[in-house]
Amino acid sequence: MTEYKILLDEKAIQRALTRISHEIIERNKGVDKLLLIGIKTRGIPLAQRIAQKIFEVENVQVPVDTIDITFYRDDLKHRSIQPVVHNTNLKHDVNDKTVVLVDDVIYTGRTVRAAIDALIDAGRPQFIQLAVLIDRGHRELPIRPDFVGKNIPTSKSEIVRVLLDETDNQNMVILEKTMP
Repeated sequence: MTEYKILLDEKAIQRALTRISHEIIERNKGVDKLLLIGIKTRGIPLAQRIAQKIFEVENVQVPVDTIDITFYRDDLKHRSIQPVVHNTNLKHDVNDKTVVLVDDVIYTGRTVRAAIDALIDAGRPQFIQLAVLIDRGHRELPIRPDFVGKNIPTSKSEIVRVLLDETDNQNMVILEKTMP
């Protein structure tokens, strides 16, 4: 039996993204040389939403790019025998930019590490920052997000699911807990 708890509804997600957007603007003293990069899959629509909120405040269209870190994962040997190789193929130059990586949930930090590796292969950003909707703890690597929508302490047996209109036809964050 699985127990579900709604952690964030649609309005709470919007408030969190609005706060993150304002914090990005404030920390970087504007949006000059800013590039948002969404980590596939749900980081992409979150990066696009943040860019829209920044536009509403600054009247500047911040470029948004996407990164697929499948090839850069250090746990591929646990996933399949033949890794799926994806070239990062970023559309925007990252050199001398402030790059904000955007993801839905940070857990162990391995996805972010892989994204940083892929980003460095694409060029040399001036700064790399990290924005996440949910920080659930349990880091295995010394990685800390710069911008967090919500900190949610979890046990390792729980699962945090981010559902977005663009990928799941609904907006909410839920906590799943399997009961014995």
